[in-house]
Amino acid sequence: MGSSDRLFCRQRTLHEIVGGGIVADVILWRRKDLTLWILSITVATWVVFERCGYTLLSLISSVLLLLVTIIFLWAKSASILNRPAPPLPELHLSEDMVNEAASFIRSHVNDFLSVSQDIAMGKNPRLFFKVAACLWVISVISGLTDLITLCYTSLLLVLTIPALYEKYEDYVDRQVVLMYRKLHQFYVKLDEKRVLTYQQWILEKEKLS
Repeated sequence: MGSSDRLFCRQRTLHEIVGGGIVADVILWRRKDLTLWILSITVATWVVFERCGYTLLSLISSVLLLLVTIIFLWAKSASILNRPAPPLPELHLSEDMVNEAASFIRSHVNDFLSVSQDIAMGKNPRLFFKVAACLWVISVISGLTDLITLCYTSLLLVLTIPALYEKYEDYVDRQVVLMYRKLHQFYVKLDEKRVLTYQQWILEKEKLS
């Protein structure tokens, strides 16, 4: 198919459009193991929060309690049975790690504050309308569902629709382009009829005058 038969006359592949690299590989199921792992974690998280009634704080507390109990019993049994202690990594934050994290947060917070200031001072009307539209969409969607279900649904759509589109890309593009052309022809005919009606109305008005 030529570029004119593609959606939006695009010339790049879908893999390039979604960013390329490992992210595109995951979205388009080119790394099936990683995609299935992410999808499984997402489904399990949704089931835990939505079906089992856990909250984020209660889940973290339960997991930490289980982890601490296992490590404590392992260490005690190892000392009694003369077995090696549990292999724990060194829990230590270096000064470089803290400085890098602080620099990353500071950079992004400053960018956010700079954009917010431009919007508040009316320096970028286009950006203001984009942000307002996004916030309005978020508020509407948040009124229809909760955050966990929204994240689960969004990730599920991201991991299914692009892959299905890539698989049936030629057929989908052909049908959408054909539908667009038919709608365009219908619009042209409708516009011609409207122009003829307007011309006839002008002629009748001139005759009456």
